[in-house]
Amino acid sequence: MMEFARGTGLSPALKSPRRYLWTDAFAVCNFLGLYHQTGEETYLNLALQLVDQVHNTLGRHREDDSRTGWISGLDEQEGRKHPTQSGLRIGKELNERGLRDPFDEGLEWDRDGQYYHYLTKWMHALNRVSRVTGDLTYNTWAIELAKTAHARFVYAAPSGGPKRMYWKMSIDLSRPLVPSMGQHDPLDGFVTYSELQAIAAKGPEKSTGRDLRAEIADMADICEGKSWATDDPLGVGGLLFDACRVAQLIVSANLEQTGLLETLLEFSLIGLDSFVKENSLELPTGYRLAFRELGLSIGLRAFEKIRELIEQKSGPLRKKDSLRSLLKTLSRYAGLREIIETFWLEGTNREAGSWIAHRDINRVMLATSLAPDGFLKL
Repeated sequence: MMEFARGTGLSPALKSPRRYLWTDAFAVCNFLGLYHQTGEETYLNLALQLVDQVHNTLGRHREDDSRTGWISGLDEQEGRKHPTQSGLRIGKELNERGLRDPFDEGLEWDRDGQYYHYLTKWMHALNRVSRVTGDLTYNTWAIELAKTAHARFVYAAPSGGPKRMYWKMSIDLSRPLVPSMGQHDPLDGFVTYSELQAIAAKGPEKSTGRDLRAEIADMADICEGKSWATDDPLGVGGLLFDACRVAQLIVSANLEQTGLLETLLEFSLIGLDSFVKENSLELPTGYRLAFRELGLSIGLRAFEKIRELIEQKSGPLRKKDSLRSLLKTLSRYAGLREIIETFWLEGTNREAGSWIAHRDINRVMLATSLAPDGFLKL
């Protein structure tokens, strides 16, 4: 994590640091975890500095854009008070696709804009800062981000039926760049909003601006009847991460849908079965993407937390025999975590082009897998 801080311009701080929203969300949680584990203020300060850097970099227009200032259009003072009010850029290398530019699927991966599933990771990171520091400002910023993201990414289909979501939007959230819906985006939104609401409901301010119940209901409707099955290791890891948060919210009496945990574990099992059959961990290093595998490894760490919760806590989780049976079956795959971590801890494997090309995200997600509490615990 200290190599990441130096290499991306966090510490020592550079005038133009290299910020990327997904990676930075995990990094904030990692620094919080290190602070909790060691008691050293250095790590807490790095987490808070990283939040400020992300807001001041990804909450503003790009240096190569004709537009300047906060994406929200707020003046400097108000923008600092509400840095997430109009979302946050991804942090991609290339500027977003212009209005008259043709769509290029390959090029779109390298273009800037806003991803919903990156925004939810940042909401989670801000919420973790609130939990650790006791400062509800960060939860407020997370809720402002949630309300903005929901209003812009979620839309009613002209043909009727359930609402849908855009996968990628422009930097100013004025137009969709990729109109299809991410498979797990509504699920991630439902769980993340529920996580934010759990803190907001206990805060001193009871305004409608801090209430996400309408957005939670929207996401529940979109999720209804959806299949979460995937053989993508990062996707399976995401399901287990969501399941871990659901379990914690149920135990703390902040979520009533006890059946959701079982559903997510069932789909995780389907995904793990498919992933193992593909045998992709046997591929040469250059053909493997570490951050996707490490997403699964983090998910398997989340599975360990779920098992601990069910074994230690009384109440609705411990009483469900079906959950215990699912956990027993899932435990057959627990060894994958050590296989993945051991492989990417080997120095020669981190010399491969596939690692170097994604060094920041690989480095941070490996750290998360090795010390996951900062990210996983609510």
